[in-house]
Amino acid sequence: MKHEIILESELEQEFPYTDLLASCITAALAEEGVDVPCEINVLITDDEGIHQINLEQRGVDRPTDVLSFPMFYFRPGKPPKGDSLDVDPETGLLPLGDMVLSYERAIAQAKEYGHSVQRELGYLAVHSVLHLLGYDHMDEGEEKRQMRAREEAVMGKLLLER
Repeated sequence: MKHEIILESELEQEFPYTDLLASCITAALAEEGVDVPCEINVLITDDEGIHQINLEQRGVDRPTDVLSFPMFYFRPGKPPKGDSLDVDPETGLLPLGDMVLSYERAIAQAKEYGHSVQRELGYLAVHSVLHLLGYDHMDEGEEKRQMRAREEAVMGKLLLER
């Protein structure tokens, strides 16, 4: 399946993990059974950049590691199918939404959790894709357990497990 992953960076330095993010996003979509080509916009920024977006879009006055802005509402485990009416007729792609990743926060969290930056960025990308597909973790119950199980399944396929 050919997905369009549009990556933009606000960083002053070059972002060396473009291919990693693309493979993690693609793997998450495949693992979730998405059978329609999708478009996902990814913005790589720092803590200051994500803080500003978090404040403007969510009213939360602090930085975070990843933000997800889905274009549509999907139910967890019920991915969009090829007959979706929301496919852009010009591109043939379903615009799933946007993700914003703080590279600065990913580096800090990798160090804090004792794993690689690649693992942390991969996890954040998979986590965000699942949000774009309707998963959530706001409660401490079944929804969170379901999302964590899906994250671990995808990360295992990518050989980026804990």
